[in-house]
Amino acid sequence: MNREWIRPEGSWVALITPFNQKGEVDIEGFKRLVDFQAFNRTSGLLLMGSTGEPTSLSFEERKGIISEMAPYCRDRIPVFFGVTCGSTGDTIELAQHAQEKGADGILLTIPSYVVPPPNAVYHFMKTVCQSVEIAVAIYNNPARVVVNIDPQLIIKLSEECPNLVADKEAVPNLLQLVSVLEGAKGRINLLCCDAPNYSLILPTLGMGGHGTANVTGNIAPREMAELSKPWRSWEDVIRGRRLFFEYLPLMEAAYSWTNPVAIKAMVKLMGLPSGDPRPPLPKVEGEKLRTLEEIIERFRLREKYGIG
Repeated sequence: MNREWIRPEGSWVALITPFNQKGEVDIEGFKRLVDFQAFNRTSGLLLMGSTGEPTSLSFEERKGIISEMAPYCRDRIPVFFGVTCGSTGDTIELAQHAQEKGADGILLTIPSYVVPPPNAVYHFMKTVCQSVEIAVAIYNNPARVVVNIDPQLIIKLSEECPNLVADKEAVPNLLQLVSVLEGAKGRINLLCCDAPNYSLILPTLGMGGHGTANVTGNIAPREMAELSKPWRSWEDVIRGRRLFFEYLPLMEAAYSWTNPVAIKAMVKLMGLPSGDPRPPLPKVEGEKLRTLEEIIERFRLREKYGIG
């Protein structure tokens, strides 16, 4: 495969998975969301990350999303698909399916619930990386899967797997980010999440990180595109600091419930395809829904994006 690997930089939006009124995957809605992101300066998309409810999707649904959305995103916007399953074999099958359908890359996290030891994490990641020729990004989110991916493990993988191009960190530990960025020596790009309780964006960009893999961009793609630009001048520093505090209320609202409960409600309030989260995740109702509506009105997002 003679394709240059895409190295994520800027704003990579972790897209929701839209459902129709029957609770089925809404492919046409997916396409509309992709167009919305591509038009509004998003650098790339992450589908079926934690925001995309992958554990609520069947294996066949996940294959179907890849089959439909990888070709649709081609020449529109780069896309990486979350492919982690409960077993290494299923993960490889989904990863190779993504490659076959023309995905730009895959997103790997530790399988949930199994709590593997570090050596098992290493072998899992390396085996999947070596099973494909497309780009691979690691997603380190110990709050979801219990296990933290040690920086030295990420560095070792970056030495042994040339198609490992990025690491998305969602940890309240700046030393982790510093260690990865310094130890990988430019082999992988470092992205952080936009969770306000971690507040990683400013320190990540300040130490030379490459952008964000964010949730808030589902409703505010231009804002997150501006905030996620790597810092290459003092003007970038001043701008980034100003934008972080300006958009902090949006990020707080997006994370006000377990992800993706709040952001799906906000996407629906925006008039974009969403549907409700699949049970057992709840939908937002009542006063809490009105609070999310007030944030959208405060930032005039529907008017800004010409929706509704």
